[in-house]
Amino acid sequence: MSETNLPPVIQEMLKPGFYPHPVKEPIKLIQTHVSFVLLTGDYAYKLKKAVNFGFLDYSTLELREHFCRQELEMNKRGAAEIYLQVLPITQGDNKFELAGSGEAVEYALKMCQFPQDNLLINLFQQGKLTEEMVEDLGRLVAQFHSKCPTNDYILSFGEVAQVRQAFDENYAQTAKYIGLAQTQEQFDATKEFTDNFFATKQEVLTSRIKNRKIRECHGDLHLGNICLWDGKILLFDCIEFNEPFRFVDVMYDVAYGVMNFFVGGHRDLANAYLNTYLEESGDWEGLQVLPLYVSRQAYVRAKITSFLLDDPSIPDADKEQAKFAATQYYKMACDCTKLGQGSLIMMSGVSGSGKSTVAKKIARQNNAIHIRSDAVRKHLAGVSLSEKGGEDLYTPEMTERTYSRLLELGILLASVGHSVILDAKYDRQSLRQPVITAATKNHLPLQILHCTAPEAVLRDRLNSRTSDISDATANLLTSQLANAESFTEEEKVFVKTLDTTQDLTAQLN
Repeated sequence: MSETNLPPVIQEMLKPGFYPHPVKEPIKLIQTHVSFVLLTGDYAYKLKKAVNFGFLDYSTLELREHFCRQELEMNKRGAAEIYLQVLPITQGDNKFELAGSGEAVEYALKMCQFPQDNLLINLFQQGKLTEEMVEDLGRLVAQFHSKCPTNDYILSFGEVAQVRQAFDENYAQTAKYIGLAQTQEQFDATKEFTDNFFATKQEVLTSRIKNRKIRECHGDLHLGNICLWDGKILLFDCIEFNEPFRFVDVMYDVAYGVMNFFVGGHRDLANAYLNTYLEESGDWEGLQVLPLYVSRQAYVRAKITSFLLDDPSIPDADKEQAKFAATQYYKMACDCTKLGQGSLIMMSGVSGSGKSTVAKKIARQNNAIHIRSDAVRKHLAGVSLSEKGGEDLYTPEMTERTYSRLLELGILLASVGHSVILDAKYDRQSLRQPVITAATKNHLPLQILHCTAPEAVLRDRLNSRTSDISDATANLLTSQLANAESFTEEEKVFVKTLDTTQDLTAQLN
């Protein structure tokens, strides 16, 4: 793009002499549909475009200053290390100055610049984003959400009419791209899914309000707004310009990352992110609204990418790339509304038998929801997952509550199309039978995976276990082995026994 097509202030900011500090030449300009970002080496400067999209209004200098300051304040929650200050760009003697003495003509948000390769979206596309990093992200986002405020006003944004407004606006603003970046069939199918959800799932949305899951969230938590810097994962560039876009269900935030991994062809990483978030937060019920929000986030990315097609300052080559990307996002928005057949897998075996290892492997391969009894038990007791539980956590009454909750979640989630793995010992008939009965009653496919290993191996595994949420130790093994009940003839129909000292892939196929 020719610099002459840029606003004069941006043309000036591309010159090294504009800045009071050393710069790395050439200064790089990144544009989105709403902002200019100039990368100078140690610092980045972000300016808001004078645009009004209805859902976002930066059309006046006063609004741009206000939202620069709002952005600075709000991003201290997830990326305080990056955000520095808001500076006026002044004009006097026919020249622009950064924080000069003349009249302010624009405002810039000054930030620490980090390598663009450290954006999680770039690490992902380069194949450098590991499963361990994704799990760390899941835990971080859950902890971030636990601190996000809520109140009656914020909760009101979870009401059907409020939630639906943005969806209807999305469809109205993208109809003109039918035949250009999406098909009529995709548009109709996506809209039909969301219309039907709002018509038939009002109780689900109401329960999200009741359980205070509508919070002041990030609002735009895709992988392009997350970076790895100085060994920390930082969540930056949250929504500052629109309350309905940030006063949202926590699953609205989670859906962005899930969508990114799906579009990038890595459902295994989507599964790692989602299952880690769910385990850390205990919000498994949130899966009922996840498809709605994954579709919405894909559609939003499609929409804002489509907007680039209308921007005269965007080069034709970039517009072709934008069209291709928008087409992918529109397809994703439609595809994720097609829910499959739910199913249940019940793990079985004593502590150390490899249940969680097997369950995790299956979850990654089949995009299944993995629910560990250790996590459920601690959430029920209000105990941190990283904290060792006391004796009161393992009373018969608490065990009964834990298994009841596992079953409740399993049936709920499988009934709406998820494959669910219930990961617990299930070492007694009285614990297994309710699952078999409920699965049969709800016409859900069921499999029992019985994990085994020699006792010496079990002890070695338990003695070497570190940084795990399970409190089980080798001292419990003798009683567990003695009290485990064999499978009945009725149960054996569902059972597949696995020797976890042998190759799992061959046994699971």
